[in-house]
Amino acid sequence: MASLQIIVFDVCGTACALHRSAAREFLPLPHLWRPPALPRPVAGFFNLGGHAVPVLRLDVLFGLQRTDDGAEANLYRHLILIERFNTSGTTALLVDRVLDVASVAPSQLSPVSQEGTLNGCVEAEVTWGGRLVHLLSVERILLAEEQQALTELGRKAQSRLSEWAVEA
Repeated sequence: MASLQIIVFDVCGTACALHRSAAREFLPLPHLWRPPALPRPVAGFFNLGGHAVPVLRLDVLFGLQRTDDGAEANLYRHLILIERFNTSGTTALLVDRVLDVASVAPSQLSPVSQEGTLNGCVEAEVTWGGRLVHLLSVERILLAEEQQALTELGRKAQSRLSEWAVEA
């Protein structure tokens, strides 16, 4: 049976992973703009080729406590670009650090019941490098209502960004 490629990353000391196919690319943390009244899980937006990309804070979504929230810690954080949940567009997940792209055998995965995590966002667990890693489902990281709110926030940010576009 073919191995499965996963992206292993760290969020506040918790090892998580995504299917490699879910990620478009990895980026260092750029400067984010944060319009007033954004919900706490949204770190802000950045301009990627004329598109406003929302950045989600997994630490806030998962209720994890951050001990190093200063500018120096941001130097080492990464963004994982994913296709937006069940819609067109891109979203970025803010993580402390991408650790590896690893291959695991499907037999190494231990399924997690949907009732075991909020919205079933953890689909399986695997041991990697002696650590327990939570394999996340991109489609279930946000609740349906949160996805709708993020889509609306993204639309507003895109509209604002478009107002500043300079025609060549």
